[in-house]
Amino acid sequence: MKKDRITKPARVIPAANMVSYEDTRAVFTWEAARDQMSGLPNGGLNIAFEAIDRHVAAGHGDQVAMRWIAKSGARTDFTYREMHVATNRFANVLRSRGIERGDKVYSLLGRVPELYIAALGTLKAGAVFCPLFSAFGPEPIHARMEIGGANAVITSSRLYRRKLQGLRERLPALREVFLTDGQEDGTLSLAPLMNAAADEFKTVPTQAEDPALLHFTSGTTGKPKGVVHVHGAVVAHHVTGQLALDLKPGDVYWCTADPGWVTGTSYGIVAPLTNRTTMIVDEAEFDVARWYDTLQREAVNVWYTAPTGIRMLMKAGAGVVQGYDLSAVRFMASVGEPLNPEAVTWSHQTFGMPFHDNWWPTETGGIMIANFASMDVKPGSMGKPLPGIEAGIVEITENGVRDLTDPDAVGELALRPGWPSMMRGYLHEQARYDKCFRDGWYLSGDLAMRDADGYFWFVGRSNDLIKSAGHLIGPFEVESALMEHAAVAEAGVIGIPDETAGELVKAYVALKPGHAPTDDLRLDLMGHARKRLGPAVAPKDIAFRENLPKTRSGKIMRRLLKARELGLPEGDISTLESDEK
Repeated sequence: MKKDRITKPARVIPAANMVSYEDTRAVFTWEAARDQMSGLPNGGLNIAFEAIDRHVAAGHGDQVAMRWIAKSGARTDFTYREMHVATNRFANVLRSRGIERGDKVYSLLGRVPELYIAALGTLKAGAVFCPLFSAFGPEPIHARMEIGGANAVITSSRLYRRKLQGLRERLPALREVFLTDGQEDGTLSLAPLMNAAADEFKTVPTQAEDPALLHFTSGTTGKPKGVVHVHGAVVAHHVTGQLALDLKPGDVYWCTADPGWVTGTSYGIVAPLTNRTTMIVDEAEFDVARWYDTLQREAVNVWYTAPTGIRMLMKAGAGVVQGYDLSAVRFMASVGEPLNPEAVTWSHQTFGMPFHDNWWPTETGGIMIANFASMDVKPGSMGKPLPGIEAGIVEITENGVRDLTDPDAVGELALRPGWPSMMRGYLHEQARYDKCFRDGWYLSGDLAMRDADGYFWFVGRSNDLIKSAGHLIGPFEVESALMEHAAVAEAGVIGIPDETAGELVKAYVALKPGHAPTDDLRLDLMGHARKRLGPAVAPKDIAFRENLPKTRSGKIMRRLLKARELGLPEGDISTLESDEK
């Protein structure tokens, strides 16, 4: 485990929202965080009202809330006042079509303005919003719409014809299909409905515990799990945006995540708007030059992205950055899977500041552990728990949950329940939800350790841990060591059965341009790993792949690598983004 520190950025950065971690943690309460919200009459709370309407009421209606960059490069601004009107109109459209409080409204769109307007308009109407990746095929779409009981969906003509039209008969709860760019049989054209809708809408008086968002997360087998979040989650979205991402009113903020992934909703819609930033939304997929151009042209202050994107920037080389002025950027963060130490060090050398990793799964709804702007960064560490969050390393025994307090002890990462964005259930799976909680802890399923300074370090998913000849080996540690090699772009590590050792470590490696997958390179990589990790932990075999299977949130799917290695069922692969068998 690397414990080197990056104590300060290489250039001057304005003071962070949280100057002292210890002082803030000592006085923080969720009740005080709730007081930052305007709220609705009679103690109500609504995410969309906090994101848009209260800023307009406070006189900030002319500030740009969203700058949308089309694939063509054309830019369109939406002020807070314009978002207020557009979301009111969408809420009125829903009401006119009989969509009521508690109904489920899905989106199947790329990163276009209608998606963001629909999300907030749905929440204003008291309905539950569920975003889907536009890259999903028909069966993943059907599974999620069936589990959630979709009552309405907003999509495009092309996506409807290709992916939804043939599902209508299998979705009896689906009453309305809104198309953003035309009309097909059995659908509604959204544009004329929006034009005819009233500009004013009184936000439905939702309460903090009313369902608001439905996100799906894949299991290793079986159908995806529907994770339910409530309007009260906005308190956590707002304050973690301030403390973990250092968002300030007036900032230009870019979260590269698609709203189909929970990050793209919690921190791609809600947190930036409640904190009154100008959020950048880029319709296009990853492109090195486009990303750097966007950071420069939009003068982005805070940038939130995923390790996959960072590794692709690394693959392009630090020299590409030299032609761009990125001096407006003051904070960079990463989420989706653990960020390898090499990426943190590279970013510090390349941008004059490190990427700040943070940790949180779909179930927590918001950031739980983070490297903060005012805190030293230990490359490879997840950081420390947010103020208001109590995290521990625990061991599950026959007698209950035992808190492991010794530094560097490996156990399951657990949290004390009670934060506002904690999931309120797995849809239709109460028993599965109940199993996540035991003896006053929420059990994350991630293995981690905590060092003597209180920093948390990811070891692996509990079902990813490799047991070889009496050693417990975390795949992330092996992957990080391999990524230190100049030829390696990405690495995925699994355990394969062995009669003698129990399991042996096998690595799958994708190479950087200019490196060929030769036997000599394989031997060199194995020697590098043995030198870094020792023979007990280093991989016994390395296979080269052009790409590694990843989810759309950028996580390397180790379980899929293992299933293919052993000829096992692949389980739910609906979130698979890139693949090279």
